[in-house]
Amino acid sequence: MNAPATLTDPHALASAFARALLDGFDKHYRIFRDMSRAAKQRFIAKDWAAVQKAHAERIAFYDQRVGEAAELLQRSFDADRLAPDVWARIKLQYIGLLTDHEQPELAETFFNSVSTRLLHRRYYRNDTLFVRPAVSTEHLESDPPAYRSYYPLAHGMRAVLARIVADFDFGLRFAHLRRDLRHVLRALRLAVPRPLVLEPNHQIQVLSSAFYRNKRCYVLGKIVNGSTELPFAMPVVHAEDGSGLEIDALLLGQREIAPLFAFSRAYLMADMVVPSAFVDFLASMLPGKPKAELYTALGLQKHGKTLFYRDFLHHLKHSTDPCVLAPGIRGLVMIVFTLPSYPYVFKVIRDRISPTKEVTREIVKEKYMLVKRHDRIGRMADTLEYTDVAFPRARMSEALVDELRREAPSAIEEDGDTFVVRHLYIERRMKPLNLYLDEVAEAPALEAIVDYGNAIKELASVNIFPGDMLFKNFGVTRGGRVVFYDYDEIAYMTECNFRHIPAPRTPEDEMSAEPWYPVGPDDIFPEEFAPFLLSGVAVRKQFLEHHADLLTPDWWNATKARCEAGYIEDVFPYSPRRRFAVRFGGADVAPRSARATAPIE
Repeated sequence: MNAPATLTDPHALASAFARALLDGFDKHYRIFRDMSRAAKQRFIAKDWAAVQKAHAERIAFYDQRVGEAAELLQRSFDADRLAPDVWARIKLQYIGLLTDHEQPELAETFFNSVSTRLLHRRYYRNDTLFVRPAVSTEHLESDPPAYRSYYPLAHGMRAVLARIVADFDFGLRFAHLRRDLRHVLRALRLAVPRPLVLEPNHQIQVLSSAFYRNKRCYVLGKIVNGSTELPFAMPVVHAEDGSGLEIDALLLGQREIAPLFAFSRAYLMADMVVPSAFVDFLASMLPGKPKAELYTALGLQKHGKTLFYRDFLHHLKHSTDPCVLAPGIRGLVMIVFTLPSYPYVFKVIRDRISPTKEVTREIVKEKYMLVKRHDRIGRMADTLEYTDVAFPRARMSEALVDELRREAPSAIEEDGDTFVVRHLYIERRMKPLNLYLDEVAEAPALEAIVDYGNAIKELASVNIFPGDMLFKNFGVTRGGRVVFYDYDEIAYMTECNFRHIPAPRTPEDEMSAEPWYPVGPDDIFPEEFAPFLLSGVAVRKQFLEHHADLLTPDWWNATKARCEAGYIEDVFPYSPRRRFAVRFGGADVAPRSARATAPIE
């Protein structure tokens, strides 16, 4: 970015300022695309450590570019001293630059991010910031288009599937492509009701970029037939014997595809020239998924935050219920509140954290950033971090306001009819596991206990020790999945020392209320978990039946050793039962003569 040191003409100043700011965004998105595009080479090379490193680094890129842009604009234009009418003029000039831009919605968010670093909150108005979008992304397309269309009526389904795979040019040969395509066809025949009437518009639409995450890449698209659309995802993996690539499964319908974009998963990487076109296509596949969550799932979390906040403001205007303290056990680190009509919770760090927690505000913020940058494997909730969030004072319950005034006075500002929270985290609301176990029947409760243990094991497999594993720190999603969401005591497995409790030396040792052995700050004694975690006969029996190994340091140390050795676990974002190797095994499908008459063909 280059900018003149002084400009006296207001129009010239606004024009130069807007150009410099957009240059900052263009630099950011160029680096973002370079990192995303390189996901293909990391996948080809099976460089899973580089995959994790790139994921963490890409998240940090945005704030780095915002900081650079803010520093340049302050140095070049004395930006924080500009009058409101100048900022309004700058915004108008910026809008003009976005007329033919391919990422206008992201550029607007970048404008807001830079401007709010330079301006006081009194400037947060639509004439100086993009409170509402100014440039439409409707029907915004790239060249070549964001998705490709294929026509089975003209060429046959088998030939079209082969063409789709070839067009992606994955960079490695498929070990058994003919077998994989037969499996895809068989999965389609099993899923699509017959007889099937093929309409003239019958086609397969496929997004032009593959989507990469962890040890998989995904081909995403939808089968169109008349007024019916069937979304699908084809995961592509490396064959276990190293012989090449293979299609691992065929996921069909919203229910099977939605978990790929869950709030508890790491962000996907895809090369997108026009991200709004990709998001529009994905929204047509998953109409129940807010665009805010889709942008976030694609690594564009800052614009996801922008859309989320706009949705929240819209909801406030069309609802009347007050924000209240969230149900459940009162946290020692966070004040948690919610708007009952909105499916999220808001978390504010207390000024006075209980001494038993041995954490500070900065440590808590570091823990939340650790989770943001780590592979969440479907077991840790993503968070949106905000500053200076203004709530209507009339929508805050008195009990909540009293709690915030008493426990977090430094985090709030009361300004007339506005209640400002200076820093908070927003998470998807879930039913706390302890409340869930009290409210549901025995069968789902016991299933949740099994999944609770699975969650702990999966987190450990990717080098995460939850720390405080009480039921209240885990939630149950709408789909019944147990997810961890309290991060103030989280640690890397490799930083923990898992120990057996030494045998007592004397009867006095055995009766002592204090340990008779030295305990270091990183020492963990899994044998102590059961008394704190397992209450109730049925819960204890179920846990011990499935996860007794979690109560011994041997399991933890073996898992820690795998982490230290650099092994990166392969955690499925879909049921292993959907894998072709499980569904169909090594067996072939129907003979060619039978397949030729199948309607899906």
